[in-house]
Amino acid sequence: IGDGAPTGNYGYTNSGYSVYEEENERLTESLRTKVSAIKSLSIEIGTEVKNQNKILSEMDNDFDSTGGLLGATMGRLRTLSRGSQTKLLCYMMLFSLFVFFVIYWIIKLR
Repeated sequence: IGDGAPTGNYGYTNSGYSVYEEENERLTESLRTKVSAIKSLSIEIGTEVKNQNKILSEMDNDFDSTGGLLGATMGRLRTLSRGSQTKLLCYMMLFSLFVFFVIYWIIKLR
């Protein structure tokens, strides 16, 4: 009788611990799977960030070169427009003089 009670109590305790150990193992494996998934996801995110940074750097270089080209083109257009404004002003003055002489000649003939 004295030997049976401790054995039964000990067996019940082992059985309870065994259930807890199995539960802990199952939860540990589940956690390990989730950590592995998060690790692979973070590696993929890191790779994607590196690729996006590379693309952004290339775009920055392209925009810089385009900005330089556009600035040079705008400078040429500005120079061209200054020259053409002077020519346009000369043409307008010559036309005004021509119209003035034509009107003067018409008035003189009357």
